[in-house]
Amino acid sequence: MNIELHKITVRELTKGYADNNENGVRAYGGLLDVRPPYQREFVYGEKERDAVIDTLTNGFPLNVMYWAVRNVADCVPQSGQPICEDADGDRTDSICEDADGDKAKYEIIDGQQRTISICQYVNGDFAFNFRYFHNLQPDEQEQILNYELQVYICSGSDSEKLKWFKTINIAGKELTEQELRNAVYAGSWVSDAKRYFSKNGASAAKIGGDYLTGSAIRQDYLETAISWISDGNVEVYMSNHQHDPSAAQLWQFFQSVITWIETSFRPTKERKKIMKGVDWGMLYKQYKDQVFDLKAVDDEVKRLILDDDVTKKTGIYPYILTRKEKYLSIRAFTDAQKLSAYERQMGFCADCGQHFELSQMEADHITPWHLGGKTVAENCQMLCRDCNRRKSGK
Repeated sequence: MNIELHKITVRELTKGYADNNENGVRAYGGLLDVRPPYQREFVYGEKERDAVIDTLTNGFPLNVMYWAVRNVADCVPQSGQPICEDADGDRTDSICEDADGDKAKYEIIDGQQRTISICQYVNGDFAFNFRYFHNLQPDEQEQILNYELQVYICSGSDSEKLKWFKTINIAGKELTEQELRNAVYAGSWVSDAKRYFSKNGASAAKIGGDYLTGSAIRQDYLETAISWISDGNVEVYMSNHQHDPSAAQLWQFFQSVITWIETSFRPTKERKKIMKGVDWGMLYKQYKDQVFDLKAVDDEVKRLILDDDVTKKTGIYPYILTRKEKYLSIRAFTDAQKLSAYERQMGFCADCGQHFELSQMEADHITPWHLGGKTVAENCQMLCRDCNRRKSGK
């Protein structure tokens, strides 16, 4: 990979800035693709954005940025001839057209957040210290426009650029695992999937936001949907579908899961609080053909919400479907309760009758929780590890 350091002024960077939403963001006279397919959405908050402008106005050094020269392989042939040729007729990495016929010579490897912050401010999209760019005095505007950014421009293969992208982070905003996967498996499928799952207010957020955790723009919704359809094999699924023309299969599956939740359980606003973050994809695959008694389910949910022994309320629906108590994290006996039971039994296992040290024994409900037994001292007995595991079926 060839790397060269360049100094580019804010005036040059912001020339021709245009944010076309789904169609991308361009700057540097249209030659810079600010948001390549593998890049994440704009995630800077007001504080971080203002810090960038404060750095410019004070003339402080801003962290270096990294651009990559567009590969000739990304160019679109015209009349059967390569777009980019040097004097000898060889293909080069000079200014090329992308698939839309637009010229784009560079793409950002690192620096998207800072670049958009700078361009938006100069474009008048937000104010800094209560002053928009057009409110500044001419000399203040010139000071910003003449500010020199340090940019490393590199040329190399796609794999080399993606490797850089995975190892370089922006102002402490480390990439999420799904953002990295979007880079590695960039293509038509990822671009279409992001349309459904990767923007605030996107379709997935509108219909399923009550059941999802994380952030759409940090790719958490997309990661969840892929995990649901692939049984957790996210990378395998993305690799198999990387070059699919659309993500319709994933979107249709996601819609089916959400529809099943809404029609099978008819959740209220309050109930949705304990339904958030559940592995609904797994439950849908196993129980989508089962018909539920809505009143019986509702009554059991109420009982479990009020049960102090149930420490993980988000496990209530998985428990009702699977009957596996592990989802509820039933409250454990305290050390004092264990010691009291051990002394009462004089160190003998309540099942096999053998003597053990306290450290070799485990607490157990005399009357099982699912039969109404509570986690109280009177319902505690000590079993040796082997007996406790045989009883619980562990």
